[in-house]
Amino acid sequence: MNDFEEMLKGLTGTPSSQPPPVALPEEAELDDHARYDRATFAFETKDYGRASALLEPLVQANPGNAEVALLLARSYYHSARLGPAEAVLRVMVARWPGDAYAHLLLARTLQRDGRAEEGAPYLKIAEAMGLDG
Repeated sequence: MNDFEEMLKGLTGTPSSQPPPVALPEEAELDDHARYDRATFAFETKDYGRASALLEPLVQANPGNAEVALLLARSYYHSARLGPAEAVLRVMVARWPGDAYAHLLLARTLQRDGRAEEGAPYLKIAEAMGLDG
């Protein structure tokens, strides 16, 4: 048996050749960077509820981080938690009035909540900043 065949033999999947499963740390044990990475993975895999649960403590600890706050608002929006999404977005547009996407998402959140007229000014601001509504 040559080296290549020997290597392939090890890939047959016999239980003794399988590496042990990797144990991931619990969410309470994560540092902020690992928590953010796990939250972005959850968001990208459309697990918006888990993403928002991971992001909430980060936003509370770092209220000046617009990127984390926006990802939290998007997680709320996609999981149909419109009240919390609106609250985060209102803080964002007050703190960062030049964030066109926050204005657009606030408009969309209000529209989805049946309050399109209330969202219209935010949509106009987002469009004036170059985003298409």
